[in-house]
This record gives sequence, C-alpha cells and structure tokens, in this order.
Amino acid sequence: MWLDADDDHAEKEHGHDHSHSHGHHHMKASGWLNLVADTMHNFTDGITIGVAFTTGSGLAIATFVSVLIHELPHELSDFTVLLRSGVSKWNAIRLQFVTAIGAMLGTAVGLYLAEDNKFVQDVVGSLTAGGFVYIAAVSLTPEILRDSRHEPFLQVLGEALCFAAGVALMVLVGFMEAH
Repeated sequence: MWLDADDDHAEKEHGHDHSHSHGHHHMKASGWLNLVADTMHNFTDGITIGVAFTTGSGLAIATFVSVLIHELPHELSDFTVLLRSGVSKWNAIRLQFVTAIGAMLGTAVGLYLAEDNKFVQDVVGSLTAGGFVYIAAVSLTPEILRDSRHEPFLQVLGEALCFAAGVALMVLVGFMEAH
C-alpha cells in the first residue's frame, strides 16, 4: 500500500527495522479521525470559496486569502497529528494532499449551488463570517490571553495591529466591490 512505502524505505536507509509487522506501520485511530475531519473541514472551506467566487472578485479574493491564512497553521497541526499517529513525514504530506481534494470538491459544489442564487450566497457568507468570529471569540482569544508570554503592552499592540489589518481587508473588499 502506498501509505507504507516510505516507511519501508526509511527502515532500509537506517539499516534496521523497528517493527515486528514486516515493515508495515499502521496509523493510530487519531490519525484516521484527523484525516476524516480535515477532509470535511476542507470541503466546507471549498464551499465557502466557491460561493465567494459567485458573488464578485473582491469578496472572492478576500475569502481565498482568509481561508489560506487560516489553513496554514491548521494544516501544520494536522501534519503533526499524523506524525504522532505513526505516519512517516512523506506519507503525512501525501495524505495532506489527499484531504485537499475535499476543498476542490467543495469549491465545485459551492460554485454550482450559489451561481445566480443570492439566498445561498447570503446564507453561506453569514455562516462563514459567524464561524470565523466564533473561532476567534471562543478558541483563540482565551488562549492568547492565558498563554501570553509578552509584555502586556506589546501583546495589546500586536492584537490591535491584527485587528486593524482585518478591518483594512474588509474596507478593501468593500471598495473593490463598489468599483
């Protein structure tokens, strides 16, 4: 199976085998759960991107950039989960690309459902905006405040700059949509 190919290669390079399963490593349940959840997450991100592209270029670009910025740390953490569940680095990378197929399928679904359908555009846009606010309010803000290792002034300054960048991005989208 292609999932096990790099593990066999890595063992041959080191000159010995650490397993007793004839060179085949099995992924822990946490890895499989992560793959399913990541594929579903990528599918919904794809729907969001597809719908945004039916509403106009400014919103489409802003949505794409927002999802991309959101996905970078998310995919790195998924990569770490796969490594900890027993997958080699190369196979973790391959599996991450497989989960990305969910985003492509979601984009196709979003484009199909929202083309000339203002109701779908509005509902998906509202759910997406609410999702990002929820993540920021429930997950990120308490974590930032609890684990702050910086001077309080620098912490507040950094958060204010990030907030201002977000507002500037929204103003830019509004400007691009108006012209």
